[in-house]
Amino acid sequence: MSSFLSGLNPPQHAAVTLPPQHALILAGAGSGKTRVLTTRIAWLIQTGQAGPHGILAVTFTNKAAKEMMVRLTAMLPINTRGMWIGTFHGLCNRMLRAHHRDAGLPQLFQILDSADQLAAVKRLLKALNVDDEKFPPRDVVNFINGQKEAGLRPDAAEAWDDYTRKRVELYREYEAQCQREGVVDFAELLLRSYELLARNEPIRLHYQSRFRHILVDEFQDTNVLQYRWLKLLAGHPSPPTPLPLAGEGSVESRSRGSNGMGASLFCVGDDDQSIYAFRGAEVGNMRDFEREFRVDNVIRLEQNYRSHGNILDAANAIIKNNAARLGKNLWTDAGTGEPIRVYEAFNDTEEARWIVEEVKSLSLDGMARREMALLYRSNAQSRVLEHALFSAGLPYRVYGGLRFFERQEVKHALAYLRLIANADDDGAFLRVVNFPARGIGARSIEQLQDAAKATKVSLCEAAKEGGKAAAFAELIRKLKEACEGLTLPETVEQVLALSGLRTHYQNEKEGQDRLANLDELVNAAANFVAEEGTADAEGELSGDLAAFLSHASLEAGEHQAGEGDDALQLMTVHSAKGLEFDAVFISGLEEGLFPHENSVREEKGLEEERRLMYVAVTRARQRLYISHAQTRMLHGQTRYNLPSRFFDEIPEELLKWLTPRMGRTQAAVPQGLTFA
Repeated sequence: MSSFLSGLNPPQHAAVTLPPQHALILAGAGSGKTRVLTTRIAWLIQTGQAGPHGILAVTFTNKAAKEMMVRLTAMLPINTRGMWIGTFHGLCNRMLRAHHRDAGLPQLFQILDSADQLAAVKRLLKALNVDDEKFPPRDVVNFINGQKEAGLRPDAAEAWDDYTRKRVELYREYEAQCQREGVVDFAELLLRSYELLARNEPIRLHYQSRFRHILVDEFQDTNVLQYRWLKLLAGHPSPPTPLPLAGEGSVESRSRGSNGMGASLFCVGDDDQSIYAFRGAEVGNMRDFEREFRVDNVIRLEQNYRSHGNILDAANAIIKNNAARLGKNLWTDAGTGEPIRVYEAFNDTEEARWIVEEVKSLSLDGMARREMALLYRSNAQSRVLEHALFSAGLPYRVYGGLRFFERQEVKHALAYLRLIANADDDGAFLRVVNFPARGIGARSIEQLQDAAKATKVSLCEAAKEGGKAAAFAELIRKLKEACEGLTLPETVEQVLALSGLRTHYQNEKEGQDRLANLDELVNAAANFVAEEGTADAEGELSGDLAAFLSHASLEAGEHQAGEGDDALQLMTVHSAKGLEFDAVFISGLEEGLFPHENSVREEKGLEEERRLMYVAVTRARQRLYISHAQTRMLHGQTRYNLPSRFFDEIPEELLKWLTPRMGRTQAAVPQGLTFA
């Protein structure tokens, strides 16, 4: 036991050893929150306050969930495989698999990743003859997801004008299409899981009785529905203003467990790092949790183990300008460190060249380029930066490129596998019916869609009636037959060979990389079986193939950490969340760019921008550079820029100006330039 707790600082120790009560842990950047969460779980199990199956832990990425499992395995002499540790989507998927009939879903329902969902909406608009210029598919997707994340089905969605009424109608048609095809999107996983618990008291009481301790990471990033889902599992009484979920009313008022007490909710987060409002994250959930659960235990983790003092002092000074905070102040015993270096360039090209020279200098001093990050507020900024790096011959990597499961050849292979698992999956059918090319053109597909619609069957079923697509339907039947009795990796290999994918890419001029990715898909299947085992536990899928397909869909939107060369890391500030580097460059600190012009018009938006700056600053361990340009080419315009207000929020004694500072009122606006 002492080994669990050794090395914890007093607030960390207090958080880990709290009695079974609701608690809010305000964990500042670099304060060791992952260790606190993991040690809390180990402590609960080791002291006998909870069994492994009585704990539910929610993380925001699959990577974080796996890291937690690895740490727990090292800390505890138990098998952690069956523990409910995962993302909201992963846990809801597990719950829906276990109760698919009660949830109104087929046993082997498939999950649409973001690209699949967009394709499904495009198909819907085409089938309904909807003008996709008036109703852009991506806008329709965002509307549908927004309604679901607010807990609203089409019948409950508010529509005050014809345009919104049409979008609600499309939402209703989209739901019918998904139900017909046996597929769900990410937002549906959570909403369907919430409705399952809300409408089925025996299932709700089962999980409330089972999970006596619920732990949540990155609580500041939860949206409205995620918080409601947590409250339902915790058995919380009705809040003052219940969310208007379709057909529900105030379900939490009857949601307490059979023992009359709710579970202990242990929420870890940092309101100063809430930067995902555009995804529906609601920073106010932290205050609501504190009030609604009458939280007496609010523990602040303020000791930072990442950055030097000057960097933390700058971050504290910036974020204190936000009014709606729970409040904390980061500190370190690692010393003051170096001042923050500031550069004012004439234009964005000069700014980029200066960054290149600084990177070269740091590299010559022995710092690895992979430990340097160049951050920017907008993706549009990267072109000039990349050009400067390319011209100088400096290796770099744009962090967050296409992930493995999103690559074209991998998605084609997964579509074939999806059809083997469920021949009624129209989205998968359309993706590969003519890939590799089989002479099935758009007209043939339209005729097939009309026939399927008229007879109310899937495209694959309609294809069996004849025509050019009949041979493809027969291919799917033969693939399924050929894969019977094979292991998962053997199934993937067989599909790659018999579908024609391997031959296609072998004949492609630059197909070697794609073939390597297909080989890696076989490896991924083998690793999945080795790590997950046969899917026979509660809540798991029936069959390795279906389980692997769910795994692929859940991973598709995940950030894959890059491996390879010693290269400078380029990324947006949003992408940098959760990462840290020895040296960090924050470029483009100008009014209208950072803070962004779309955010400064309202206080709530400005506070989000300030939190984004706080995140950027706290990525640095040793050295921090911030820069701005007087003029910048952006979105086709040359703009004259005022320095960001964030410069004035950092105490002058923390800064080291590398160029003479031009006062805001000293510089004249060059004729013909746009003033930002």
